[in-house]
Amino acid sequence: MLKHRLLFGTLMVAAFAGLMLLDGYLDGSLTLATTTRPIQATILCLIIILMAIGAQLELASLIGKTGAVVFRPVVVTASILLATAWYWRQFFDKPLEFHLYYMLFVCTFSLFALLLYQGVHFGPSGAMANCAAGFFAIFYLGFLSSFVLGIRIDFGLWQLLMFVFTVKSSDIGAYTIGSLFGSHKCSPKISPGKSWEGLAGAVVFASIVAVSFSHFCGIMNLCSAAIFGAGFAIFGQFADLAESMIKRDAEQKDSSQTVPGYGGILDIIDSPLATAPVAYLFFMLAEGAK
Repeated sequence: MLKHRLLFGTLMVAAFAGLMLLDGYLDGSLTLATTTRPIQATILCLIIILMAIGAQLELASLIGKTGAVVFRPVVVTASILLATAWYWRQFFDKPLEFHLYYMLFVCTFSLFALLLYQGVHFGPSGAMANCAAGFFAIFYLGFLSSFVLGIRIDFGLWQLLMFVFTVKSSDIGAYTIGSLFGSHKCSPKISPGKSWEGLAGAVVFASIVAVSFSHFCGIMNLCSAAIFGAGFAIFGQFADLAESMIKRDAEQKDSSQTVPGYGGILDIIDSPLATAPVAYLFFMLAEGAK
């Protein structure tokens, strides 16, 4: 299991980094041509759309095992619209104003669509559980993932890579050190495999990656980078526990068996997904402190 996780983890990281560098080259982020090609992160936007579709299908399957029904056409469409909000705002002269109204109307009409779908297909049976589950799925996978695009578009390519690599390296550190040395369980009710030793490994791995990015890319000072690494190692493990609660409620170990050693798409994106809003806030504060 460990060797599969390391192998496929390395391949996914390399593929993601390559696609993001290509994305930056095509939209001018890596050159001085940014001012003439202002639309950023097209490839990342497409990746997020594909991830949203696959992850929503997995989440719908998990929620279905708890007794609620997720309305896939509604939640997939709404998740894509929310997840790509930062991309569409680039086409408007008043991006912040557009973003605000866009998010409000998508959320509002998503709720209306859930209620309409419920009424047409199920009537009053299970209305609260089904609509609540659908809105949770939309918010969890749609709204939270929008901040990944926000980091890329508002702060830059290297900040995005720093965030993703830091959070995922914490997962690798937690799994590696926890598998080899873990003996003190930190959350036996939610995830029996997690240990305090694994959390320490997550902090060490993530801090090394964050400080390395800071040193070579000049994103922030080394002290801030060390705090970033340690903080997002901890946030990442909390995010992983949040997804574990969903899986345990559905009595499933993994969201699917799509990726050997990892499970499903949800198992791969859970930590960056839930930590992206906090990372956006961190980069915003770091920018303001300069």
